[in-house]
Amino acid sequence: MIYTPHAYQKRAEDFVVSHRFCALFLDMGLGKSVITLTALQRLRDDYLEISRVLVVAPKSVARNTWTGECAKWDHLQGTRVSVVMGTARQRERALEADADLYVTNRDNVTWLVEQYGKNLVRWPFDCVVLDESTSFKNPSSRRFKSLRKVRPYITRMTLLTGTPSPNGLMDLWPQLWLLDLGQRLGRTLGTYRGLYFHPGRRNGDIVYEWVPKTGAREKIAEKIQDICLSMKAEEYIQLPDKIVMTVPVSLTDVEMKGYRTFEKEQLLQVDESSIEATTAATLTNKLLQFTGGALYDMDHRSIEVGSSKMEALADLIEAADEPVLVFYAYQHELERMCKAFAHLAPVHFTGEPEILSDWNLGQIRLLLCHPASVAYGLNMQQGGRIIVWYTPTWNLELYEQANARLFRQGQVKPVLIYHLIAPGTMDERVMAALSGKGSLQDELMRRIKELKEGQR
Repeated sequence: MIYTPHAYQKRAEDFVVSHRFCALFLDMGLGKSVITLTALQRLRDDYLEISRVLVVAPKSVARNTWTGECAKWDHLQGTRVSVVMGTARQRERALEADADLYVTNRDNVTWLVEQYGKNLVRWPFDCVVLDESTSFKNPSSRRFKSLRKVRPYITRMTLLTGTPSPNGLMDLWPQLWLLDLGQRLGRTLGTYRGLYFHPGRRNGDIVYEWVPKTGAREKIAEKIQDICLSMKAEEYIQLPDKIVMTVPVSLTDVEMKGYRTFEKEQLLQVDESSIEATTAATLTNKLLQFTGGALYDMDHRSIEVGSSKMEALADLIEAADEPVLVFYAYQHELERMCKAFAHLAPVHFTGEPEILSDWNLGQIRLLLCHPASVAYGLNMQQGGRIIVWYTPTWNLELYEQANARLFRQGQVKPVLIYHLIAPGTMDERVMAALSGKGSLQDELMRRIKELKEGQR
């Protein structure tokens, strides 16, 4: 296929070429992969600036998207790609291959750095691309610490994500540190906190929440706008409508009584099984499980407590009479769905290429996925237009990325996104939290865009 870039894609491509260290905060569906691959090709073949590129991506994206994009576009088909995944020996062989692009999943970063031992000067990748850079938003994680060790030997780095701050502005510091070693937001996390945040909820010296100071978002955006390019999909591509709907699920009187009892006493007795929530976090998860119709007991056995939400899902699937993508949260939900909809031959998808192909060919009526398994980079828009969230997620990044599997460039039908929500329960609190996180992130990206355009 011949690649004819849109104006916004050419602008992003030029941005990568002209900035040794930069971030593309591009919405899902704008073509981050082909933009980056085209820029890398120019840097390798036209400017002779790079020779070996390492791409770090979520597992399903590393396995499917980057090789798929090189095979898809005519101008990229000469790019030699080596996928550094599988067993240790398979990864070693992939590293030994003569290639232009080495693609690995984020869980292999520590292993990869350890291959070069203490002699890190042997680090062979002059350019690194972090696809979904929020995978490195935790400065205490092993993958961040490993990449930090080899950062001095990297001469070019590009970060890619559509959700740079899914849980708030604190997520930005580690990602930007990998680009400029702390030049813009502070050399340490403590410095960053001191400049832009004040303590929120705390217990003595232990701070549970850092609250942005007044004007912090604008100041941070101004600091980083020279190396960050932000674009929202609705401003650059014409997509069909996205219709987001809440489907109220009325729990039965028995279910609601059990829910309220468990919420208050944090202990529930179902037949011979006892279910206890020992912490606030556990209680939150248990209450979300409860609205879905089942909980795990002390022995991690699934105990059914109701069927209202599963019945509502059945009604939706029957009314749709076309392929439906359902996102579940807990393993017992998957197991119960497979049983309830056995007549539809439901398929559990975790990123397998053959299942992806069948879905896009319209051969799967009901696809069941955990959002973490398919959240990044997969093109699933040809197989359907209906998404159902059985249990809502607290994670804004997973939520937006998962929805973007169908609502992205190439989709030709209106996308319908349903949320099965039990009124008066934890379901509603999760949806409210998602809305709040989304507005903060959108404002940051909008501010970076405004600052950038003001310089043009």
